Amino acid sequence: MRMFTGMTLVCYKSSELDATIVAPIWSNPEYCLEQPVDYSCPVSPGNVVAPAFGTYMMFRDPLHPESLSARRFYFLAIIIILVLSSLLAATADILIYNSVSREVIQARLEKYKGSDQQRETTLKQMFTEAGCDDQHLSEQAVKGSKLPNVICLLPGSSDRVIIVGAHFDHVPEGDGVVDNWSGAALLPSLYQGMKREPRKHTYIFIGFTDEEKGEVGSHFYAQQMTKAQVATTDAMVNMDTLGLAPTEVWASHSDKQLTGVLVYIAKQLNTTVTGMNVDEIGSTDSVQFSERKIPSITIHSLTQETWNAHILHTSKDKFSAMHLDDYYQTYKLLLPYLVFLDQALGNPPQSNTH
Repeated sequence: MRMFTGMTLVCYKSSELDATIVAPIWSNPEYCLEQPVDYSCPVSPGNVVAPAFGTYMMFRDPLHPESLSARRFYFLAIIIILVLSSLLAATADILIYNSVSREVIQARLEKYKGSDQQRETTLKQMFTEAGCDDQHLSEQAVKGSKLPNVICLLPGSSDRVIIVGAHFDHVPEGDGVVDNWSGAALLPSLYQGMKREPRKHTYIFIGFTDEEKGEVGSHFYAQQMTKAQVATTDAMVNMDTLGLAPTEVWASHSDKQLTGVLVYIAKQLNTTVTGMNVDEIGSTDSVQFSERKIPSITIHSLTQETWNAHILHTSKDKFSAMHLDDYYQTYKLLLPYLVFLDQALGNPPQSNTH
């Protein structure tokens, strides 16, 4: 995650916001928001709970009130409910996929060592091990970067496309396991879990270079897309900074339908997804696709507690910072989520996950 500087925390009472909108949905009277000031927040962030057919999606927002208001949370909750309603009204299908074992997931995570160039080589090797052959595995030279984007293609039966991305580079401080080998290392495992069954969408798995230098790789990829390619791309799913806690979604920067589908799949798996917005903490690769009007979602694991621990972009970003149970559960959620998107985008059905 490309981080901004000079951000600390300040707290606001929910009464200082829009009480008319806040009152029905606020579960905590303390609403902690992020702002560039010189003192820190003494309490945990407030929680917004949005009921969605028995599923509770919790939004925890540590950001400036002008960047994301309570009113926007309220409408987001309504939109998610409507999205889930349309999903549940469709016909039933079964999702077929093959989960990679926890041992393999951990072994790939442990291959974080080395320079960004070594990481790029390692990512290609992991894609090859996962079954992505030379015909479908490639490098994209990136203007302004010494390293390429790594691309693995999973062909589908239609011209529709879903992009799944994560950056593999890291800052000099720390080992960059959390930010963001955690995301890059899942790309081959997600490909491997999906490859055996035919899909309608073509899935493009991309390891982006130089996110930490200004989203260089994702910017180049998004900008070189033709208008026709943009028009046929139904989603961009971005993974950045996983494994610090259970699955989070950057709700304010994520497409409402994609968020709703994620909530629905979490419900089917009897797990939860939490919305934690990081608007003033940093930026990430999905922004480059959103700017081209491609529906995007960013999955992460930052919470108030893990942010306060100062792990990102410090010497604390190492393997021991990872919560392996949470990391594997994120994989177990994202795999059926990606499979379901193949059905949900344009023709959303119900699902029984296996």
